[in-house]
Amino acid sequence: MSWMILLQVLNNLEGVRNPLHPATHNFYVLIETTGSDESYDREKLETFLFRLMESGLILDGVVAQDINQVSSFWRIREGIPEALMKSGAVYKYDLSLPLEKMYELVDEMRARLGHPAKVVGYGHLGDGNLHLNITSPQYDDAILAQIEPFVYEWTSKQRGSISAEHGIGLMKANEIYYSKSPEVVQLMASIKKLMDPNSILNPYKVLPHHFSANN
Repeated sequence: MSWMILLQVLNNLEGVRNPLHPATHNFYVLIETTGSDESYDREKLETFLFRLMESGLILDGVVAQDINQVSSFWRIREGIPEALMKSGAVYKYDLSLPLEKMYELVDEMRARLGHPAKVVGYGHLGDGNLHLNITSPQYDDAILAQIEPFVYEWTSKQRGSISAEHGIGLMKANEIYYSKSPEVVQLMASIKKLMDPNSILNPYKVLPHHFSANN
């Protein structure tokens, strides 16, 4: 997550505090590890973090000392959607992008939209999943027209996917062609028709609506 998101969470949610020093940093990464030997695993983790700090790859960090601190760290991450909703209207996009391109879209959207929209991004580095969130004082068709279809076209040019962790769902079913070719979509429709001839399983989702209606 970026410092802008951390600031939103700290300002908008009660009982949340910054576990690091007050100085802001460009990005914050939450890492959770598991193991079978707590003392040995902690020693390995602290050694790993120390080497990263020595190399300059990270500037600061803190390790949770108990389950309460673990919960407080996760409260920051899991509280992001709630904090953003308290800032006004939220336009949400769940995208999959090459890791090196993951944050470029955030910068491009900021330059494209300007004030009063605020653009933030967070997600999962391991699979290149970006949660792009754009907030404004209220929903505005002019802002939406600036976002779509630009966000889908940009993602398609980077050979990304317009859906990731949360799937296509209902609202983006007709936008699937930004991620999949017509031939692939036709194949998907054929498989669905074979397995679900009455279209009773998850209707109107994943495939374009006209495909779902014809099954």
